[in-house]
Amino acid sequence: MTHPFHPWSGREFVFVAVRQTWSQDRVFFVDAEGRQFSLPVGWTDAAAPDEFVAMAAGRCPFRFADLAELRRLIDGLADRLHM
Repeated sequence: MTHPFHPWSGREFVFVAVRQTWSQDRVFFVDAEGRQFSLPVGWTDAAAPDEFVAMAAGRCPFRFADLAELRRLIDGLADRLHM
């Protein structure tokens, strides 16, 4: 797990497979108790490094696409609150 804000960040799991499901590539793995989970491939080291993250070399904690998506979600919530 490489996603910096996930509670499992830094932990290692037994890799099962990468599959496309729920319209995205996901990593399937099992934990120490044998339970299977899946996470977006971008939250793990199973994917090639993101080009922006590699170029930013730690100088920028957020990708533009992620910030734009966050803005879209905030706007949607704001619209719902003003109804």
